[in-house]
Amino acid sequence: MAVRPARTANAIDQTRRMLSLVTYLRERPGARIADVARAFGITEDELVADLDLLPMCGTSFRGGDLLDIDTDGERIWWHNPAALGEEAAEPLRLAADEATALLVAARAVSTLPGLRESDRQALLRATAKVEAAAGEAAGASSRLSVTFESEGGVFADVDRAISERRRLWIRYYSPARDEVTEREIDPIRLVSVGHTYVEAWCRRSEARRTFRLDRVAEIRILDAPSAPPEIELRDLSEGLVQPAAEDPEVVVEVGPGGRWVAEYYPHDSADELPDGGLRITLRTPEPASLRRLALRLGRDGRIVSPPELADSARSAAAEALAAYDAEPSVGSPR
Repeated sequence: MAVRPARTANAIDQTRRMLSLVTYLRERPGARIADVARAFGITEDELVADLDLLPMCGTSFRGGDLLDIDTDGERIWWHNPAALGEEAAEPLRLAADEATALLVAARAVSTLPGLRESDRQALLRATAKVEAAAGEAAGASSRLSVTFESEGGVFADVDRAISERRRLWIRYYSPARDEVTEREIDPIRLVSVGHTYVEAWCRRSEARRTFRLDRVAEIRILDAPSAPPEIELRDLSEGLVQPAAEDPEVVVEVGPGGRWVAEYYPHDSADELPDGGLRITLRTPEPASLRRLALRLGRDGRIVSPPELADSARSAAAEALAAYDAEPSVGSPR
């Protein structure tokens, strides 16, 4: 019998083959090794290697749940095919701490003001079933509670405005400019990327903007209809900040200790500098927001352009240093 040379297979290929092999063997008790190898397009040696692994697999590591498969050198015998049958499946069991965490979270979510009533009722029904299944383990959960941050009310208003297609008035804090502004926005959608945001058409800037809910100081639903222009929704899988080609260009130079900036900020280019640092060119709709980056970098980086932003960053750093120097040291007289 001619034997083909063994091929090199990666782990993924072997896993897929073994999963198929289980089904194949279950339907063909006493199958011949030569026939099975031919059906799967592998050598008999490769098949025997797979068969050596299968007895280590099963629904659990208890003896009766592992696959009892062996071969006499010519045929393959599976002695406990029922190990993977429906009759072997066990109901999901939760440990006491898992049941407690699940019940506390479910009850907390059911109190959210922005939750639709149909969803709330469905959640309460599911919670009741978990309580019944958990038995005594459910007792601890009744003594615990979770309180959400105040942004829950803002979330509810934004969600309602989106559903009813109504405009919003907000007072919003911008940390980049350290100021609170009043705006009217046409909400488009709620998104969660670390924090919860509303993507909206801002009537003040006449552009699409994203607002973080925990920075909304005040919110009102207006009678005016929400009518954002037809815009393509962005794919946020790569992060919330995705600069546009028309955004202002900013150049930042960082030393070796500031190379992390190129990993965390989307950029157009990152050129190596002789000292091991980088010259990074990036775009942002709000260049002033990078002043905080400059303060964080300290001696590890500086803003090169635009000149007005570089001057602003230097002034902010000088003010911060002056404020630090003015602070009395511990134990000094006041």
